[in-house]
Amino acid sequence: MKTKRPENRNRTFALITIPIVALFFCFNTLPLIRGFIYSFTNFKGYGTFNWVGGRNYADLFTDARVGNSYLFTFKLAVTATIIVNVLSLIMALALNSKIKFKSALRGLYFIPNILGALVVGYIFNYFFTYIVPYLTKTTSMLADKKTAWIAIVIVCAWQSIAMNTIIYISGLQTVPAEVYEAGALDGATGWAKFWNLTFPLIMPFFTINMVLCMKNFLMVFDQIVALTAGGPAQSTESISYLIYKNGMSGGQFGYQSANAVIFFLVIVTISVLQMKFLNKREEQL
Repeated sequence: MKTKRPENRNRTFALITIPIVALFFCFNTLPLIRGFIYSFTNFKGYGTFNWVGGRNYADLFTDARVGNSYLFTFKLAVTATIIVNVLSLIMALALNSKIKFKSALRGLYFIPNILGALVVGYIFNYFFTYIVPYLTKTTSMLADKKTAWIAIVIVCAWQSIAMNTIIYISGLQTVPAEVYEAGALDGATGWAKFWNLTFPLIMPFFTINMVLCMKNFLMVFDQIVALTAGGPAQSTESISYLIYKNGMSGGQFGYQSANAVIFFLVIVTISVLQMKFLNKREEQL
């Protein structure tokens, strides 16, 4: 019986793993491979197609609309990442302090993360379109190219702060009380206490939040759909939204598949660079 147990256990693990791997391959890996193949064609999403080699990739670098979408996406991602991490760190410090109803407040602050991005987007769409103009006697932020992206940043940040706050709270709770006691003996208070004691010890959590934030905001999609649909005048077209809109309904499936491949490489490169830079900072601290 003892010799059969490991075999039965391995068989059970295999029976559990194989269906999951098969589903992952069918719904993730296989579409990725097919998209890469289509990126070398002029496929419109229907009908026949011809091979065009690397023409799609060459055209991407001369397409002004694609270039503007990358600029907008990077501007939004960098701005939202900074805002979210600053505010969530401040929030985490407040919720980790000795205050009443600490657990209840943590639950309340996490509610925005539970709501669907599209639901939140449509609610804020109504807020920016009707309520804010009525109170301020101005036009909607979503109708102005200069302010539409700010509205998107507000919505993205409002929903993302909750998760980052929880991660920072987890990091703050790993800091030993002895560290603060030793710092107090050296006269560390206020900003010096945070910068010299707290922040170096929660740096791994800061790295996680920065990488995840940048990756998620680079892939922003739902908020664009609900708030602006890429307008006004294509000024808020994110890369993901452009790939979806022109690839699925614009007859550019092959062309946007090439865009998706480039976008994937850009996200991977940025994430790797972030990890290397922030890991070096961890070692220095």
